[in-house]
Amino acid sequence: MRAFGIAVAALALSGCNKTPPLKSSDAVAVVQPGELPAPSDAMLAGVDGYQIGPFDRIILDVYGFPDLSRREIEIDAAGRFSVPIAGEINAKGLTPAQAADLVRQRLQAAYVRDPKVAINLQETKSRYVTVEGQVTQPGNYPAFTDMTLMRTVASAKGLTEFAKIDDVVVFRTVGDKRMAALYNLGAIRRGVYNDPKIYPFDVVVVGNSPGRRLFRDFLSAAPLLVSPLVAVLDQNN
Repeated sequence: MRAFGIAVAALALSGCNKTPPLKSSDAVAVVQPGELPAPSDAMLAGVDGYQIGPFDRIILDVYGFPDLSRREIEIDAAGRFSVPIAGEINAKGLTPAQAADLVRQRLQAAYVRDPKVAINLQETKSRYVTVEGQVTQPGNYPAFTDMTLMRTVASAKGLTEFAKIDDVVVFRTVGDKRMAALYNLGAIRRGVYNDPKIYPFDVVVVGNSPGRRLFRDFLSAAPLLVSPLVAVLDQNN
């Protein structure tokens, strides 16, 4: 009897798991996954070689100088930071490697012999991807060169129990147009199509599975619903 009740409930709830199709509107143009283009060249500037921006946090290493090793620095609003001996560095629009080379040149000009400098990005506030919906930790995450849809979801600590893996929408601004495409994470995991690249300022929304949520609630309540029925049947027997 209990198994029958659960089966009937599952069939009833299956209709709740249908998501309305993603359709184009005046605000957003919907395209097929393989047809979602990359952003414009202006927005792509620096993606394949990340450019340091205001309020980013970097880690500076000048090897052989303990006071300049693992030094955490926040870029100011104008894109500048200061380094002892080297002075003020204007890093706006530079990649970490280019900024490190500029620090190296400044140290050499200050008679530091053969300085070896490295700069790594610790945190970015100027370029990010927004992840919303059924992920463990929604929010804004740094957009790096090798960002993909699967890696973006992983950055948000993965999917929740109620995530609908075939209902993941990527919103993107291409030129002056807002565009969107629907993706299926399950299909990507199986290699049906490639894990798509994600760019700065994309918005990833993971859909909700109401059927899965209702079925869990039913399973929680099933013992309470079935037990009285079983007691009545026992009395009649």
